[in-house]
Amino acid sequence: MKNSNITLIAQNLDIKSSQIQAVLDLTAQGNTIPFIARYRKEKTGNLDEVAIKAIIDQDKSLTALAERKETVLAKIEAQGKLTSELKKAIEAADKLAEVEELYLPYKEKRRTKATIAREAGLADLTRLILQNVPDLEVRAEKFISDNFPTADKALAGAVDILIESLSEDNRLRSWTYNEIWNYSLLVSSLKDASLDSKQIFQIYYDFSEKVKDLQGYRILALNRGEKLGVLKISFEHHLDKIIRFYQVRFKVRNAYIDEAIAKAARTKIIPAMERRIRSELTETAEDGAISLFSDNLRHLLLVSPLKGKVVLGFDPAFRTGAKLAVVDQTGKLLTTHVIYPVAPASQAKIAKSKEELAELLQAYQVEIIAIGNGTASRESEAFVAEVLKDFPEVSYVIVNESGASVYSASELARQEFPDLTVEKRSAISIARRLQDPLAELVKIDPKSIGVGQYQHDVSQKKLTENLDFVVETVVNQVGVNVNTASSALLSHVAGLNRTISDNIVKFREEIGRLTSREQIKKVPRLGDKAFEQAAGFLRIPNGDNILDNTGVHPESYSAVEELFNRLEIRELDQAAKDKLTALDLAQMASDLDIGQETLRDIIADLLKPGRDLRDDFEAPALRQDLLELKDLQVGQKLEGTVRNVVDFGAFVDVGVHEDGLIHISEMSKNFVKHPSQLVSVGDIVTVWVSKIDLEREKLNLSLVAPRESN
Repeated sequence: MKNSNITLIAQNLDIKSSQIQAVLDLTAQGNTIPFIARYRKEKTGNLDEVAIKAIIDQDKSLTALAERKETVLAKIEAQGKLTSELKKAIEAADKLAEVEELYLPYKEKRRTKATIAREAGLADLTRLILQNVPDLEVRAEKFISDNFPTADKALAGAVDILIESLSEDNRLRSWTYNEIWNYSLLVSSLKDASLDSKQIFQIYYDFSEKVKDLQGYRILALNRGEKLGVLKISFEHHLDKIIRFYQVRFKVRNAYIDEAIAKAARTKIIPAMERRIRSELTETAEDGAISLFSDNLRHLLLVSPLKGKVVLGFDPAFRTGAKLAVVDQTGKLLTTHVIYPVAPASQAKIAKSKEELAELLQAYQVEIIAIGNGTASRESEAFVAEVLKDFPEVSYVIVNESGASVYSASELARQEFPDLTVEKRSAISIARRLQDPLAELVKIDPKSIGVGQYQHDVSQKKLTENLDFVVETVVNQVGVNVNTASSALLSHVAGLNRTISDNIVKFREEIGRLTSREQIKKVPRLGDKAFEQAAGFLRIPNGDNILDNTGVHPESYSAVEELFNRLEIRELDQAAKDKLTALDLAQMASDLDIGQETLRDIIADLLKPGRDLRDDFEAPALRQDLLELKDLQVGQKLEGTVRNVVDFGAFVDVGVHEDGLIHISEMSKNFVKHPSQLVSVGDIVTVWVSKIDLEREKLNLSLVAPRESN
């Protein structure tokens, strides 16, 4: 089974069989995906985390498919009905749905009309119908029984047998499936307007499109509209064509055969294929949405941190007042405060709030204000911009606060700040998101971060698995400071779980700052395998060994020591880095008896010890004044930050209250298959205003300059 899996995976992913075998072997030995990707490159042929996960996932899927085939074959064989043709068809099926289609005629069924008719001996009457013998009504009298007391009822029973036989015909079902997929329309109409007061689904009130052309985001929108009772979804088929195709299967025809064909098509096969196609459309759409959400999350987690800044987190609100929290350069809480900067507060309260904010800025030497983008954000931004006229050295940033309230009410937040209200914890989270997005966002369920589309309409299990994989991948690619990381962040390090992570935090609290990776081995419950998987991703800045602050794994320390001896390196000064840059990689790898990829990574780490790969990405755009929608003009050039990427475009924060939409058609003069080809979450982009709708507070943007639009 495994060998056939490897062959299929190699074909599907265009990866060598030897690489796939290596991944599966390493996984079977208990190695994690981040560890395999980073420290076993020679074995895998330098496969990254995504490719490794794809191999593992496909192996699981193919194994499940093979096991189901074995079960189905055994059950059909036990009935004595397994032909060589059927066996080949089942073995060749590459989807579970195809296996189930082939198994359908042999599956144990609940008692049906056809079952009762067969028990009454009406199968012989069905054969007479198929032979189109004369005087069927007369011949049917011989088949009268208690359950079928008249000739008409006996004929109806014989037709039921024929309907069931047709509805289980795999060739008819397969043809019908392809016909619907390629030529039928999926249609939606308005069912109940009262359930769509904001007219979110307006474009689907009268909508139709070929099944094969439907895009994923439309499928998910239609599904949601149907689930909410707003829309009615149906198919439009070329029914006459389908019926004709069924009819030509018969050498002779009569009214009974035509009745069976019509009923089999309309009530059995077509509805079954509709269900299958909608299920497959939904699965494909979900996979696309999850993939896009995962990509957005990855880019959000990799947003460059604003290190070494004193930040004031500003959680806006109307009636209950804005909650403020000042954190120092390391994220340590300095103070919290509540002000009333916007209506319905009185002018006197607003004036007092300006004074209080100014006092905080001065007292704590605040450098940046992070404003949450939720309720009252626009009004709060105007308030902050007014105050900052007297503080030209202070800037502000609008921060996506999605999930901040989830964190604030969590057990983790209660442990961190047991004496603070939920709202003040939110302000701290908003401030820290700016300082170190990764460290703060890992405390929140990824589904609550708000950089996807239709995330509540997809398989939650599959979504969680994929988003957790993204978080784990990014955390390990970036590395974690073992002396400052929270338990939540440590738990995403390869080889560690929540219990071990909690133990690391307790351990460093007991002994003080860790000075070497070797000390980590003393953490309770952290065994040799966990240390092997985690050690290379745990950083110790200013420790006893400079290698402990790099991605060099302890298993390679002796090789580095030999490298230093050969190059006569005593410290990592510029002369040493010049030697490392100039060496013959292939020859040195051979001399040290290590792989070239491993040596290449070691040298990269030695050239930039303690490097944070997020520094290569763009930092958030800082502002000191605000824009309003009414101040903008069509054609105006702006700078903005991409907040979310969806199938039909991207949403960009340009400094007005609502994010502007760049529709996919406004992204380039050339064809763009998907917005993610051009932009990612966190990107700083230059855009032009293409449309302003003041009444609906909608802004449309373009990546194409007006002079280029023609």
